[in-house]
Amino acid sequence: MDASKILNDIIRREGGFVFHPADRGGATNYGITQQTLAEFRGHPVTVNDVRALSEDEARSIYLQRYIQEPGFDQIADAPLLGLVVDCAVNHGPDRAARWLQEAAGVAVDGVVGPVTLAAVNGGDGKALYRKVLARRCRFYGALIARDPRQAAFAAGWAVRLSEFIEETP
Repeated sequence: MDASKILNDIIRREGGFVFHPADRGGATNYGITQQTLAEFRGHPVTVNDVRALSEDEARSIYLQRYIQEPGFDQIADAPLLGLVVDCAVNHGPDRAARWLQEAAGVAVDGVVGPVTLAAVNGGDGKALYRKVLARRCRFYGALIARDPRQAAFAAGWAVRLSEFIEETP
């Protein structure tokens, strides 16, 4: 696993401090929300704490909470790993794990354990990648249908998705 490449890509995609009124995550920096930062630090944080978040701490949060803890670091296929981690960053590790399990045809429980990993690492990485990416596209459409205010982010999501479409193995 090349965690540094994945982390570089995440940091580049997420950018710096943003506090968009339609963003349900509230203030973010490098894509890290106020809630995620508070959970990581183990105490409440302010918007100014989010603004002051260092890139190094953001990388630590991503590595621990979005790659290692969910078990995604055990995915052998590099393009699939990059996609699943990006899904975890945007949609939560549980949802990313569920999409991966759906694609692999195993029981969907949001836990990437030995059964999921055996199916993923023993399966067709290209097919799994396409299935997860298609599921993600459908999710964005459903999200906007449920909450039209989220359409404010559609252009950014399209750019993000296009990177993964262009990189489809």
